[in-house]
Amino acid sequence: MTSAGHGPHRSWLFVPGDSEKKLVKSAGLAADVLILDLEDAVMPERKAAARGLVCDYLAERPYPRRQQLWVRINPLDHVEAGADLGAVMPLRPDGIVLPKTRSPDDVEVLGRRLGTYEAEHDFSVGSTRILPVATETPQALFSLGDYARCATRLAGITWGAEDLAAAVGATANREPDGRWTAPYQFVRSLCLFAAHAAGVEAIDTLWANFRDPEGLESSCAEARRDGFGGKLAIHPDQVEVINRCFTPSAEEVERAGRIVELFAANPGAGTLALDGVMLDLPHLHQARRILALAAAANDRAD
Repeated sequence: MTSAGHGPHRSWLFVPGDSEKKLVKSAGLAADVLILDLEDAVMPERKAAARGLVCDYLAERPYPRRQQLWVRINPLDHVEAGADLGAVMPLRPDGIVLPKTRSPDDVEVLGRRLGTYEAEHDFSVGSTRILPVATETPQALFSLGDYARCATRLAGITWGAEDLAAAVGATANREPDGRWTAPYQFVRSLCLFAAHAAGVEAIDTLWANFRDPEGLESSCAEARRDGFGGKLAIHPDQVEVINRCFTPSAEEVERAGRIVELFAANPGAGTLALDGVMLDLPHLHQARRILALAAAANDRAD
């Protein structure tokens, strides 16, 4: 059985840091990652109380953990960000979600701060990973291709549309049928390719209507089809759908196994035929990825 820290993470569930009830309930959920939220889910007057509850939650679940526990701190330029890091880092969260990331420079600044805490508390330097929400400001879009330089701490890159829409004065970011409008479809694509250019997972943004499982399932299917490895969740009921959609089906695993076996039986071949379809090395790489995703999902289920 592999650690929960290994393999792609499918479901990233936000849990309001100031709700003891929701924190307790989240402990029994099957989310690959719990994001203990100190930012948007918490009103300004509740920030200090939320830090206390999140620290208690981390302290009761010491590292290494079966389930990944991350913390969304306040933005780096926010007055609360330093207090957030100072409170949670001694308790060794698995990672930090950085909202309103303006550029890879913010990730590098955060990485240096994390390194200081890691050294101070005798943690392995570099062990605390970072997930930037990389599209929440207009300026952030123009440096998305530069995240490769800070990939040693990156667990992935995710995107958001609500803050960005507010920043540009958009009256809507979705079509009546739920599809993203053209500007935000473009931003989604930029996130996808920026993550893969950096060699990390692309994590799709959340489906806000938690009472619409059909819409969520369709959104997940499109995201996985396009190359995203997981999805943010805003409600516990979304976790099962996300996990299922981002786990390869039995049919996919069976075909991937046949592809790998075919290339293994024909070393040196660059092109082979299977079921009347011509396959080349990109198909082999994708087959190996499918098998790795399935193995990681099986390990989590054990």
